[in-house]
Amino acid sequence: MPLPLKSGDVLRGRYQIRKIIGQGGSGSIYLADDLRLIGRLCALKEVEHDRSLTGDLLKEARDQFLQEATVLARLDHPNLPKVSDFFSISGRDYLVMDYVPGEDLRTLMLEAKRNEHFLSEVDVLNWIGQLSDALIYLHEQEPPILHRDIKPSNLKLTPSGLLKLVDFGLVKVAVPGEVTITIVQGQGTALYTPLEQYGGDSGHTDVRSDIYAMGSTMYHLLTNTSPADARTRFLSPKALIPPRSINPELSVRTEKAILWAINLHPDERPDNVPIFRQALMGNHPTITRPANKKLTISEIIRLKPEQIFLWSAIGLIMLSFLLTISK
Repeated sequence: MPLPLKSGDVLRGRYQIRKIIGQGGSGSIYLADDLRLIGRLCALKEVEHDRSLTGDLLKEARDQFLQEATVLARLDHPNLPKVSDFFSISGRDYLVMDYVPGEDLRTLMLEAKRNEHFLSEVDVLNWIGQLSDALIYLHEQEPPILHRDIKPSNLKLTPSGLLKLVDFGLVKVAVPGEVTITIVQGQGTALYTPLEQYGGDSGHTDVRSDIYAMGSTMYHLLTNTSPADARTRFLSPKALIPPRSINPELSVRTEKAILWAINLHPDERPDNVPIFRQALMGNHPTITRPANKKLTISEIIRLKPEQIFLWSAIGLIMLSFLLTISK
């Protein structure tokens, strides 16, 4: 594990470290001030390559980092942090991104669990709708870009309600027929990782791998319960508890979409994100709003029939009460 940078350290005469905001086996993520653009905060992703790699493999890994950083720097989508710079210092590579304020979805889920309730299905569907927009954009690049580490802690909700897919640590530029080295050691978080991603970077992952991780993320957010990981399910198919057995308030449609997305075999999942999104949400547009804000009319129409009936009954009771006291 590399020694982390200290508060006050300045990289390239421009980025002054404030503090560590994330840490992993390959390095740290830092909050930094951009000394050239006063007032701008940025996130620095540090990558230290496996020191056991031979000279040729280390060069290939660093060349891949430069290739993928160049690709990421060209991306421009509202649900992705903007990559503005990348550089290398003393054997470490750095990716500079916009700092994204707000809470990650894991934090919101744990808060709901402590309060003994579930996150709103409407909220989660809106967040997944935004995540779908980001993934469609990434997957439609030439060549496609796979994120490969989708999980609640990598999804941040800004104060305005805009969702950002952060941390490009395991990104892969999916060049057909080309076997590459993952620029960050590790293959994602086991709870959200499909079987095909366990075997290393052997060229078998595709857009359906991101769909699996998205489905597993939804499962966790809507049940406050981590899904059984793919290897456990492979050995014991009954290890996965159906989402509605944990959260009976979930709609049947949402449960079916989640279970489709997290099939163990890629061929049994949706072929792409638009297909999955259609199965999950139909033609409903994604609505960006802060968590816990009151529902709008357009969101209420997504509620289950029994929920609509309940709200209608409450409305009629209130109307009757108002008419009575006005006489």
